[in-house]
Amino acid sequence: MIGYLQKFAAFYRKNFAPKLFEVILKKGYSADYFRRDCIAGMTVAVVSIPLAMALAIASGVTPGQGLYTAIIAGFFIALIGGSRYQIGGPTGAFVVVIFSIMQQYGYAGLAMSMLIAGLVLIVAGYMKLGTYIKYIPYPVVIGFTAGIGILLISTQIKDLFGLQIESVPAEFLPKWEAYFANLSQYSMTSVIITFFSFMAIFYVQFKHPKLPAYLISVVGATLIVAICGLEIDTIGNKFGGIPHFLPMPKMPEFSISLALKVLPSSLTIAFLAGVESLLSATVVDGMSGDNHNSNAELIGEGVANIASAFFMGVPATGAIARTATNYKAGAFSPLSGIMQSVFLLLFMLLLSPAAKFIPLACLSSVLVLIGWNMMNLDKIYKLIKGPKGDRYTLIVTLLLTLLVDLNTAISVGFIMASIIFMHRMSKEIEIETDEEVLEEIGGGRDLTEILHKKGVMSLRLSGPLFFGGASQVSKFLKKIDGADNTPQVLILRMGYVPVVDATGANIIVEFVKKMQKSHAKIIFSNVKKQPRRVLHDAFLKEGIDYHTISTASTFENALKIARRCLKKPNNSEN
Repeated sequence: MIGYLQKFAAFYRKNFAPKLFEVILKKGYSADYFRRDCIAGMTVAVVSIPLAMALAIASGVTPGQGLYTAIIAGFFIALIGGSRYQIGGPTGAFVVVIFSIMQQYGYAGLAMSMLIAGLVLIVAGYMKLGTYIKYIPYPVVIGFTAGIGILLISTQIKDLFGLQIESVPAEFLPKWEAYFANLSQYSMTSVIITFFSFMAIFYVQFKHPKLPAYLISVVGATLIVAICGLEIDTIGNKFGGIPHFLPMPKMPEFSISLALKVLPSSLTIAFLAGVESLLSATVVDGMSGDNHNSNAELIGEGVANIASAFFMGVPATGAIARTATNYKAGAFSPLSGIMQSVFLLLFMLLLSPAAKFIPLACLSSVLVLIGWNMMNLDKIYKLIKGPKGDRYTLIVTLLLTLLVDLNTAISVGFIMASIIFMHRMSKEIEIETDEEVLEEIGGGRDLTEILHKKGVMSLRLSGPLFFGGASQVSKFLKKIDGADNTPQVLILRMGYVPVVDATGANIIVEFVKKMQKSHAKIIFSNVKKQPRRVLHDAFLKEGIDYHTISTASTFENALKIARRCLKKPNNSEN
């Protein structure tokens, strides 16, 4: 019994153990490491404060809920997740989805979505699906990320210029129509604060890149508003400020009917959380040389989103920029993410009264820059200049994200990318009659001519034999089957066929059946492991007589078998 428990413990540590315990148990922990984690946690907290509030406001919830998310979700992602430097919290990828759910179902629907998404992520982690996230097509990721960035920018125009619009349409095009229709009703105060915020951010980023540009901009704008008594929309007059404590945890109400309604959005949240967290972990792995545990990371993301729902938070995932900041600040272990949550909690306890003076125009400036960075224009340019298939997938995914919804964009983009991939792979399939020189037969003479005179034909297949390109293989083989000079022996060289699916196996099986009717001998040469297994099963199911089929490890051996077959046509070789 103890042996089984030890094996299970070893299996769990290898596949699902949180990175925090792995780092501390393997490398040990000291006061110096703790100091490094505290400094890194404080640095990231400074960056997270304006982002958490700004992203929450853009999502249609209160700024306090953004801080709740950064504290609670950030804590659990660091505690249970599989990345050494991951920093979790609200991100721009969720803004559009959260806003849509809030508009339709309120916070009850959002909490339900987070519970479902969390469970999906946990199940995906324990099913070891984390390694499959890497197969999501790159143009799809860039397309919907750029679309989200544009949508995020489009939600900030009202506060950016202080436009007097009572109700901004939710759809992308009507939203911009409303902006242009009311552009003359701008607030000069908001424009000035917006200009100051951008200039402050740009100045700090270029002159003092190690300082927290966003926080300095927010603090400067807040001091201007508070000291000068400017009339402008602030967190105080729009949301009543932010709480100075965390809410008591509360179990969200469960409703089957509501769960079914928000299920598509829940799956989108789970998908985005999984993709962004693993992308973030991969990026910081490249910087640090560490290796994240993708399955443990998904479990951590799932637990974090469920916990966030208990504290009135919003969906969370690993944030690439904050995670990179954490590593550059000298973090040693995931404890830095936990310390970030501690410092954010201290900010709420001690500095929440000052937050009521933060102008929304300044937070909108921060969000516009986040949206701009999400657009990845350099990556879009490279994809546009690349293969047509990638270009079309990118454009379609981007447009559907803007004009329809994210669920449709991801689904259609993934299907498009899959079809284009299959089309490309089908072009890789080649069939040719062999014209190599074989010294043992002809000393430099044309092999095809000699083999045909002796009643032997050799075909070489190259590329994956799957349903995408099976039709051209089928057409070629039918020409051979219908020819007047059907060979006595046919050698199928499959050394360059890496994989065969059910469709490809069926084509080979049907061809073998027809060749058997002509009493032709079939020799398979150099068949790889996967094709050999698939073809073997297919032959057994079809009841094909193995006396008419031979296999050879090399082409030379196949030719030897062919010569013996010509001398003794009734003798079977296996």
